[in-house]
Amino acid sequence: MPLRKRWEPLERATIGRVPDRYGVYELGDDDGDVVAVDHGPLRRELKEALAYGDAVSVRWETTASREQAKRLAETHRDRL
Repeated sequence: MPLRKRWEPLERATIGRVPDRYGVYELGDDDGDVVAVDHGPLRRELKEALAYGDAVSVRWETTASREQAKRLAETHRDRL
């Protein structure tokens, strides 16, 4: 099951608004399909995703801890 957030463009301005917290994120393609689900410190992870250019959009959800982010990412991957 995808995150219940709207897609945002994966660009520097978007990453600048991302909280500097742990969370889970989804990367999307031009059609709005999920191409990757991962977790970690959101801002750092999304800067890396932008550098690799594997996606055009992103949506995320913050979590209270690294462990919670990992569990949530695993749950989302299992439902795709």
